[in-house]
Amino acid sequence: MQKPRLAWQDILPGFPLPGHSGKPRQTGYTMLLDKRLGLNETRDLLELACDYIDIIKLTFGTSALYPESVLRDKIKLIRLYGVDVYPGGTLFEIAIWQDKLESYLQRAAELGFTGIEVSDGTIPLSAKERRRAIQSAKAHGFKVVTEVGKKDGTPIPVLRMQQIIADDLEYGADKVIIEGRESGKAVGIFDQNGNVKEAEMEALVHGLPCPEAVLIWEAPLKSQQVNLIKRFGPNVNLGNIAPEETLALEALRCGLRGDTLGLCLDHMAANRRQVSGGEVSSGGNIDADF
Repeated sequence: MQKPRLAWQDILPGFPLPGHSGKPRQTGYTMLLDKRLGLNETRDLLELACDYIDIIKLTFGTSALYPESVLRDKIKLIRLYGVDVYPGGTLFEIAIWQDKLESYLQRAAELGFTGIEVSDGTIPLSAKERRRAIQSAKAHGFKVVTEVGKKDGTPIPVLRMQQIIADDLEYGADKVIIEGRESGKAVGIFDQNGNVKEAEMEALVHGLPCPEAVLIWEAPLKSQQVNLIKRFGPNVNLGNIAPEETLALEALRCGLRGDTLGLCLDHMAANRRQVSGGEVSSGGNIDADF
């Protein structure tokens, strides 16, 4: 599908915050959480914003409630616009619980899904079962994202999370999601108010090879998205984004919203002060991207 001409590109040829990679991309993923979009709403969304969407997740077990013909049409439509589509991790967990993994994968392939989420947010899943699920999904031709974290907020030690991430990638996972739920509160790296627990986040990424490429941070709240873009730059992978927030998030990535435009202006002012004072900028996490 031909990339559309943007309405302002001759007048504003460059965005304040450059660097968000174009599709197909390995970083800068946006994963939408779709709970209820019908065919017309899905088409409207994709026509407007498919360049800014990498994955649409039919979240929880919602895809099991679709009439089959509607689900097939929706999946076909999403794929037509070059976007991956996954069933939610809860549906995978139910398949595991009912000992239906292979049947689940076969059915997902038949329906046209391009990816599978492997998670244990609610059920227990041994390391052996997790490896088998990842490798089976890859054998069926799926892209695989795994998820680390418990939906009830039970903390997992950082070293254990790092080991799970490393194992999942070794077994063939394409990306690893850090659990943030739909609420973004009291789970994963977020406290009960949805604030990022900076020390825990930094401890998690420390020592991980290329965390910007392999991790997807579930971050449904704008404050979380701003924090993660500030820390990792516009190519941070973000998930659990509401469909109606697609353009708002892309605006954050590009400096087209006050929250990140302000960061750009602050950085430019700091550079001018350093140059006028004969200093050399020491850089920082965001400097290379602004």
